[in-house]
Amino acid sequence: MKRIIVVDDDNDMCMLLNRFLSRHGYEVFITRSGKEALEWLKKNTPDLMLCDFRLGDMSGSELLDKIKNSGSSFPMIIITGYSDVKDAVDVMKLGAVDYITKPLFPDEILLTIKNVLSINKVTENIVKSETKNTKADPAQNASKSTKNETFLNGRYIIGNSEGFTNIMKQINLVAPTNYTVIIYGESGTGKEAIAQQIHYMSKRSDKPFVAIDCGTLSKELAGSELFGHEKGSFTGALTQKTGSLERANGGTIFLDEIANLSYDVQVSLLRVVQERKIKPIGSNKDIDIDVRIIVASNQNLWDYARNGKFREDLYHRFNEFCIDVLPLRERKEDIMLFANHFLQLTNDELGKNLKGFSKQVENIFNDYIWYGNLRELKNVVKRATLLSDGEWIEVQSLPFEITNFKKLQFDPPQQKTETKLNDIDITENTHDNASFDNKLKNANINLEYKIIVEALKQVNFNKSKAAVLLNVDRKTLYNKLKQYKILNAAEI
Repeated sequence: MKRIIVVDDDNDMCMLLNRFLSRHGYEVFITRSGKEALEWLKKNTPDLMLCDFRLGDMSGSELLDKIKNSGSSFPMIIITGYSDVKDAVDVMKLGAVDYITKPLFPDEILLTIKNVLSINKVTENIVKSETKNTKADPAQNASKSTKNETFLNGRYIIGNSEGFTNIMKQINLVAPTNYTVIIYGESGTGKEAIAQQIHYMSKRSDKPFVAIDCGTLSKELAGSELFGHEKGSFTGALTQKTGSLERANGGTIFLDEIANLSYDVQVSLLRVVQERKIKPIGSNKDIDIDVRIIVASNQNLWDYARNGKFREDLYHRFNEFCIDVLPLRERKEDIMLFANHFLQLTNDELGKNLKGFSKQVENIFNDYIWYGNLRELKNVVKRATLLSDGEWIEVQSLPFEITNFKKLQFDPPQQKTETKLNDIDITENTHDNASFDNKLKNANINLEYKIIVEALKQVNFNKSKAAVLLNVDRKTLYNKLKQYKILNAAEI
């Protein structure tokens, strides 16, 4: 039986929560002040704390801070009024896992508690104070890589920003349902990780999760990949193939970049959503399936539907619930949290024990605009970890476009009579009376060229590796090389 401690100075609220939670199989302990709760915690450890943000003797953040200093570790849910939501979010940044707003609704309370308690591998939600084994060099004034982030099922890290807090509330809300979900966000923002988290917090968590990148599927192969095919159904179909939808049966399928699917495939997919049946290519038999569909796009599907680029009826079938993921540049509070997380993963992968990032590196990270979002941040941290020999990641381990970001972004283009590629600067003809728009265009060309050149140099002009380093596909990179007439090292 799970143990829940309730901290609330409202006697009526305590009685109601006690009766309600006890009726649903929880062992409940009632405390009516922060001081009383701390006394109880000296001898007991709950599975969860339900705490009113405004207590008579202290606030929720003060209580959380005292619990952290005591060394206790368990999830905490804040109860708050709408006027205090901002303060509740601040408490979540300190380690609380969720908040519930008044007036309280029984179903919301129960759902939130179940979601929190269903987490199997939560690392410490209430962060312990610095231990004796993690003393930092004061001269470094650096960002420690401590294991104080919050994970769900060991898979998805919760950011500190208000944007991520809102995403987690949406995940908690929609995960237990069978709603189809659209996740919007730029490339590299973690859309697939969010889809995975929805799956692992759903009733389908013991069934398959299948992810498909629709952007990589050609029109000819998309139908086969999604629905499967029979042997001999088309040229090259040498064996029978089970489609991804059938492989995900009972579980969840994640269709990334859904807008890239052809019209014909969209028609077939509409039938899947409506009838829950699929027909493999070349087969005369329908296969019943029970699969939850989560889709993602970096484009607004409604705009696509209005412009005739996406079936409107399919859009409305998908649009039962929508989650918008902010780019990393709009949630600066998350940058070092994720950087430290990626450092921990890379330490484990490489058998290293780097402690964290120097203060200078932290400042550079916070100032940089992460065009590739979390994917770019992860790659930068992995590369820097590999190159670092000391205990801390220093500036010299970072790539050129990161350390020189401000200079590359704000240096004005130089005046030249013609475009030249034998110099790392590249601009078009400019004049004193050139429009601001043209100057900005030249500056952007200058920046893009420099970044491509630096990437090529780092991988010894291996174009495939450069594409990976730049987080673009090979076709995009080759088009850029053709645009700038960069054919080989001699052109630089």
